[in-house]
Amino acid sequence: MGRELLQREQAITFVKDTFSTYLKQALHLIPISSPLIVLDGTGINDDLNGIERPVSFPIKSLNEQRAVVVHSLAKWKRVRLKELDLEPGEGIITDMRALRPDEDYSPIHSIYVDQWDWEKVILPENRNLSFLKETVKDIYASLVQTEKNVEAKYPHLKAILPENITFISSEELLNRYPDHTPKERENAIAKEYGAVFLYGIGGTLSNGFAHDGRAADYDDWSTENEAGYQGLNGDILVWNPILSTAFELSSMGIRVNKEALQRQLTIRHCTERAELAFHKMLLEDQLTESIGGGIGQSRVCMFMLKLSHIGEVQVSIWDDHKKIKLAEENINLL
Repeated sequence: MGRELLQREQAITFVKDTFSTYLKQALHLIPISSPLIVLDGTGINDDLNGIERPVSFPIKSLNEQRAVVVHSLAKWKRVRLKELDLEPGEGIITDMRALRPDEDYSPIHSIYVDQWDWEKVILPENRNLSFLKETVKDIYASLVQTEKNVEAKYPHLKAILPENITFISSEELLNRYPDHTPKERENAIAKEYGAVFLYGIGGTLSNGFAHDGRAADYDDWSTENEAGYQGLNGDILVWNPILSTAFELSSMGIRVNKEALQRQLTIRHCTERAELAFHKMLLEDQLTESIGGGIGQSRVCMFMLKLSHIGEVQVSIWDDHKKIKLAEENINLL
């Protein structure tokens, strides 16, 4: 068992090194350092769906001021772009580590999160669906090439991704499967096409519900795009035959500008957040336009190595009974 685990660790490293190399080249990203914690009350931490609790603690040397473990770095990265004085077309990438204690355990969810978090400066005229799609294609091409390299090194791990990714809006998907739940719609479209970018996630659809939740202050999910739908954000979904489900590898999007932020804060009834430090910077035109996202490192490794549980590619905390049961199924967690 020990040698098998060691070989798996080596395969994980190969996947991470290969994909990150392709991604940096494709998007012109510069590796940087990033925080595990940020001060509370600044508006910098990512609110995800707006309800998840961060890990929080007081800092003795700062007169008990509280800090929070990051959920992701969506807003921190945007501030960092300004601090690094990057030009349009230049971007940053970092190994993000986070804790999400409210996450529900599943074969694809853990309270420990590891992502490639990236952010790139864009021009105001790049705030459109066409630019978003071209960026998605670059990311997807990096995934396709990585999978081919994995197959070349490990011939039993056959590449299954289609050469091209399909684009569809969440409203189109609803119209296509009106009697399905959001997850059922994702499963149906991912199984049909193999790889899909589902865009426009967070705003209310024609059935009165959002496809999925998004915070008001990072991705732009409310601006009308040239396809006639709302939203300049989305998720990269692939069909995972091991789990027989749609498998999200990345959440990303063009970030809110001043107008979109004001609109989305109003929609979500949280206009008081406009007084936080990050939001003030954006509303006072102190931040650059940007596009960015997070790509799950463990998710990519799971998919590339054809594994069935996220605990096979990352070290986290699991229930002892669950670990024993999984071991009986020959699923050995790290």
